[in-house]
Amino acid sequence: MTSSFSSDLVLETSLQCYFFDQLAQLNRIQANPLANEDIFYSSLVMDKFGMSHQLFEQKEGRPSEKILGLKLMQASHLPKKKRIRELKDIGDTALFICGFFQDSLNKKIVDVSYYRDIGQAAYSKLNHLVPSFYDVDSFYNEFSKKFNNAALLMEILSRECLSNAKEDDLIWIAS
Repeated sequence: MTSSFSSDLVLETSLQCYFFDQLAQLNRIQANPLANEDIFYSSLVMDKFGMSHQLFEQKEGRPSEKILGLKLMQASHLPKKKRIRELKDIGDTALFICGFFQDSLNKKIVDVSYYRDIGQAAYSKLNHLVPSFYDVDSFYNEFSKKFNNAALLMEILSRECLSNAKEDDLIWIAS
């Protein structure tokens, strides 16, 4: 349930609900709209990374960037439950970076296609371990095929958030 007291203040019961509403609204105007399950999943990914520590790993007690390609290779040697968790994290992280933080890739050696390929591969492998999700057969396999569309919706939302943010808002958030 959303309620708004002014154009600058939006109250939501959760970030996930807010992201779902925003992504669904953007999805309605797309040439190839995603299914509601895809929007719901994407909003869960965005909610997960609403806590920035989710983007990093802890190594020796310090935050460290996730090396997704290496994590994808190592995942095949993990027990099934850990492999499921790891593949989901790899796919979700790649999706979020490709979508919401795509501009951050401009300073990296690898480009967005590397993260897209890693994310799609992780979701495809996850499909073999979790063949049905949200009562949808081959959900993760199908979602991997729609990876670019989901990332595009997140990218549009990211750009809208940045273009609507005032300098004072960004200073307040950073402090």
